[in-house]
Amino acid sequence: MNGDLVAWEDAKVHVLSHGLHYGTGVFEGIRAYETDAGPAIFRHRDHLERLYKSAELYYMPVPYGLEELRSATHELVARNGLSACYIRPLVFRGYGQMGLYPLEAPVDVAIAVWAWGAYLGEESKRTGIRAKVSSWRRISPDSLIPHAKASGQYLNSVLAKIESQKAGYEEAILLDDHGYVCEGSGENIFVAREGQLVTPPQTASILDGINRKSVMQIARDLGHDVVERNLARAELYLADEIFLSGTAAEIVPVREIDDHAVGDGRPGPVTREVQAVFEDALHGRAERYRDWLDVVKVPERAA
Repeated sequence: MNGDLVAWEDAKVHVLSHGLHYGTGVFEGIRAYETDAGPAIFRHRDHLERLYKSAELYYMPVPYGLEELRSATHELVARNGLSACYIRPLVFRGYGQMGLYPLEAPVDVAIAVWAWGAYLGEESKRTGIRAKVSSWRRISPDSLIPHAKASGQYLNSVLAKIESQKAGYEEAILLDDHGYVCEGSGENIFVAREGQLVTPPQTASILDGINRKSVMQIARDLGHDVVERNLARAELYLADEIFLSGTAAEIVPVREIDDHAVGDGRPGPVTREVQAVFEDALHGRAERYRDWLDVVKVPERAA
């Protein structure tokens, strides 16, 4: 927290922190994986660069350089002795000013790491999930900034997630303000249909996911025709395969949407092929994607 290593139970903020009242914060979700070279953070620099861009979009100058955050994260993972973990850097307006004009409130920075399994469960990656199209639309670029991974904006996803769970589904799919398919509550979406792998474009109010970029490159390297275009809601029901991608969820097949089976109701061959290479990339088993890994040097413990 703000440059100091703080015990988990002592990591506290003031009750009048600006970010707590108004959602003025930006964050990243990053993972480190166990590899033969030690714990390795997946696309670490890409995530940190997006963090800085999100902060810039909301007028929050980060008081530390990117390399300082990278080094602090390495130290945090090593000091906690974690071979694999989830990493949450958070930049937020702290205590010092109340009211909607935030620019005199201090900008605080915290990074936390902990062991956390797949967001939708390990079983979800094997068998797929049931999803529903949410009645809540994804935030519009006329009102907020979908490209920023901003704290307050996730109230939109919270509403969609609660709605889907209460209706008996594992995940929600949000449409954008024009009625086109956008993304899951915390994942990007890919649809295999008519020989193409289609994903909504950046103009459809999506968060431009780091794992989305990874999936697109892997799929193209495998010879698939990857297309970014607007997707009509009905195309979800007509799809051969659908899967979600995200740092927390990783790659999750969707076997059913709105009680319509996707394909034959099981994860399909394109999903499985991309998922297998993606898993290899995460764990350092795919040589061509080794540069996506930022290996943490863990000091050897004395016997």
